[in-house]
Amino acid sequence: MILPELAEKIIEEVKKLMDEDIIVVNTEGTIIASTDQNRIGTFHEGALIASKQAEKLTITEEDQKHLSGVKAGINLPVFFQKEVIGVIGITGDPEKVSPFGEILRKMTELFIRENYFSEQLDLQSRALEAFVFDWVQSGEWKPAFYDRAQLLHVDLSVHRQVVIAELNQQQPVHRDIWQSIFRWNNGGDNDIIIRWGNDRLVMLLETKEADNQGNIFRRISLFHQFLKSYLHIPIPIGVGQQVPPEQLQKSYKQAERALKAIKHEDRILFDEDLTIEMVLDDLRSETKSVFLERTIGPILAERELILTIRELFQQNHSLTRTSKALHIHINTLHYRLKKIDELTGLNPGNILDLLTIYLGLIILDDHTKN
Repeated sequence: MILPELAEKIIEEVKKLMDEDIIVVNTEGTIIASTDQNRIGTFHEGALIASKQAEKLTITEEDQKHLSGVKAGINLPVFFQKEVIGVIGITGDPEKVSPFGEILRKMTELFIRENYFSEQLDLQSRALEAFVFDWVQSGEWKPAFYDRAQLLHVDLSVHRQVVIAELNQQQPVHRDIWQSIFRWNNGGDNDIIIRWGNDRLVMLLETKEADNQGNIFRRISLFHQFLKSYLHIPIPIGVGQQVPPEQLQKSYKQAERALKAIKHEDRILFDEDLTIEMVLDDLRSETKSVFLERTIGPILAERELILTIRELFQQNHSLTRTSKALHIHINTLHYRLKKIDELTGLNPGNILDLLTIYLGLIILDDHTKN
């Protein structure tokens, strides 16, 4: 049976192509959607007859006198998997609207079929999402877990690397785009792609011990470019290390850590390329906050000083290049660095103090990202 929500979608699509009044009726003869809102919920005897006979029914002005709730026009049964699931009708002079009838029915049946398969894909995707979530969270595999894997065609014998993409979308991603992403066919036969919340995408990349990082990077880069072609936004991607299937949680945490280090950057970062970030990730949030307060805390409100010290690192501590990049005189730069020293007690000219400031900026960025 056609559900009211789907019937309304059918009406909206048909209205784009035809000016005639359209109704969608369920198999019990109740109008569930119509271009005329006043007819929704009323009984249509002609549609009920068309549904039971599984044949087109033409309604004339004469028929209006003895059939309940009808208007002149045509009523066509709608089929899905060889069963009548509803009726669609066009109101108007039967001779004028009949030529549109078969086109309307075929279009409606196609719309219903596409909607059905889309819903099936959604169900399968959600089942796969739930399975991977349990896979990442669970420490042991019970018989039911193996049964679900077999049902979802998931190979639990291959090594994998977890790849997490942050979508940073302002608007929700349309279902059609999600389905196109899930059908990406340039990966391995055992690669798995799922949604992870509203703004993340997780890929379980099948890898072999003989795979080198260059080959893996090329595969992920192809996927990265594919995502950008659909979403048109910067997409940071974090990649965990290759692990046996029972250690997937480890790779997931590594991918998440790598992603955290490049939260808003449009690039791919592997966990094994992390250095300082890896150490800082293990620190408690309270420890980071205290460190930040004790180091660059006094200049956090001084936007000009923060910008200056960032540019100093960007220019590899070259005072000449830093002043040029900031479009300030070298003496102004010296004044700002002196002010940083006075406010924080950390001298940017001292290598140990400079390292402390650098760590403070990394922690500051981490707080900003979160």
